[in-house]
Amino acid sequence: MDSVPPMLNGDCGVTHKIIIDTDPGIDDSMAIMMAFQTPHLEIMGLTTVFGNVKTKDATRNALILCEMAGRHGAPVVEGSSQPLKGGKPKIGDFVHGSNGLGDINLPEPISKKVEISASEFLVEKVSQHPGEISILALGPLTNLAMAIKRDSSFATKVKRLVILGGAFFALGNINPAAEANIYGDPEAADIVFTSGANITVVGINITTQVKLTDDDLDQLKRSAGKHAKFLGDITKFYRDWHVKSDGVYGIFLHDPVSFVVLVRPDLFTYKKGVVRVETQGICVGHTLMDQGLKKWNTENPWTGYSPVSVVWTVNVDEVVKYIKNVLMKP
Repeated sequence: MDSVPPMLNGDCGVTHKIIIDTDPGIDDSMAIMMAFQTPHLEIMGLTTVFGNVKTKDATRNALILCEMAGRHGAPVVEGSSQPLKGGKPKIGDFVHGSNGLGDINLPEPISKKVEISASEFLVEKVSQHPGEISILALGPLTNLAMAIKRDSSFATKVKRLVILGGAFFALGNINPAAEANIYGDPEAADIVFTSGANITVVGINITTQVKLTDDDLDQLKRSAGKHAKFLGDITKFYRDWHVKSDGVYGIFLHDPVSFVVLVRPDLFTYKKGVVRVETQGICVGHTLMDQGLKKWNTENPWTGYSPVSVVWTVNVDEVVKYIKNVLMKP
């Protein structure tokens, strides 16, 4: 197994800068609240993208989450409303509800989005702090690909890019070949994976191993956690979908697990290899990693690109414990 990336912990009073690129989303909301509950992280901003909801709804939800967390000043920047190649985006409202937050009634946010594009914001912030900002990407990778197209040095200036996406040597969740985030914009994903950025990617082959059971959800809702009631309310819709779709009495923790990969990478193991994404045919959105098990005699679409770190195993018990501890923190 490959070496573990450095932790974004609070040792020596160091504060770590992060940007969250997101499509909230119920489990996105859990991950975002975890980030706001982690004192040694400086949230430089939230950039929004389509996926669980349309982009305008993702922006509204991000503003609501910032206000609920008391972070009214955190920049929320709206990103692309469609994939790189255009067309109608694929929206997961059947998983997260029509408003993305389990269809519970919430007041409209008072705060306003920042009036530049997400790709502009990403390039600007990373250029101001080269090598200092980590990015947690929880939705389709359109904004990141546009930032790479906007600034050819962007990828090398990002400290670390943690991506929720793909299904490595496992079935997808949008169809047998593909995971939803990558399927949402496969061209963007391939640009990002081949950009040379310091990437760690966690696929649903890992995140579906980590669940909160019905008992866990009940414990969360009854806890003194700062946002426990809100999270308990929105997860009901998500939980009911899991029962219908997967026969799981509880919820998968895709986005919270990805946050843990960012801050506690020691709870996982990794393999390195070049990852490419299929952009056409019945396997569009499929992520395939060259594990380096064979020396190829001729060049192929995987040769000549920088490897990325793919999460290979997970310490399920410790990750669940970590997530519950953060979410139940008063």
